[in-house]
Amino acid sequence: MKKHLLSIAATAGILISTFAGTASAHENIYTVQSGDTLWKISQANKVTIADLKTWNHLTSDSLYVTQKLTLLAPHSHETAIETYTVQKGDTLYLIAVRNKLSVAQLKSLNNLTTDTIYVGQVLKLTTSGTSTPVPAPTVSKAQMVMDEAKKYIGTPYLWGGNTPAGFDCSGLTSYVFNKVGVSIPRTAATQWSGMKAVSTPKPGDLVFFETYAPGPTHVGIYLGNNQFIQAGSKGVSIADMTNSYWKPRYLGARTAF
Repeated sequence: MKKHLLSIAATAGILISTFAGTASAHENIYTVQSGDTLWKISQANKVTIADLKTWNHLTSDSLYVTQKLTLLAPHSHETAIETYTVQKGDTLYLIAVRNKLSVAQLKSLNNLTTDTIYVGQVLKLTTSGTSTPVPAPTVSKAQMVMDEAKKYIGTPYLWGGNTPAGFDCSGLTSYVFNKVGVSIPRTAATQWSGMKAVSTPKPGDLVFFETYAPGPTHVGIYLGNNQFIQAGSKGVSIADMTNSYWKPRYLGARTAF
């Protein structure tokens, strides 16, 4: 009888171990620690804050110790989704980037003749009869940042502003990077201290200047050829780093890539 019971217990142990191993293969869970923020967790695990909030149904940036966060998109191990329902704030550009398509491909798949879309509209993300997205040309995150920033040329300057209604310098940079799925700190000082230093900026990197006070008090997005886009006193515009005002005030560059 003892041998029989031991045999049953051993078999149960094997079954439990096998089940636990299978479950862990489909999960990637992070337990919130003291001092954690969504920013820190997103950077450590190479995911965006927006994805963390969406995947975990978060409505704010607040976290609590021992909170469990999934680091994987729901069913990310399964076949790619073939349709997408338009949400408030979506644009064809954002939907295309998220699904590794070009805007032209997205319009072609859905027979769209303009860039206008509406909330609740269902868009095809794949061709009929296949679950594999149409191949899209590779667009670097740096290029996406520059393209997004140029959309706001002419937007007025607003101290503390971080929306298209008005930007200050770091409000523009943080807004643009977040729009393309790259989270960076909010202020020029924290962007300077919290991002990787580079000796020579590349397009898409941040360039910093010392203006009204010691240290990094102004920031813009480098476009190449000594040009950068920035939110200055006259609004969002492109400036030349080599002109008589900016050249002596240049401090250095940081990258998010």
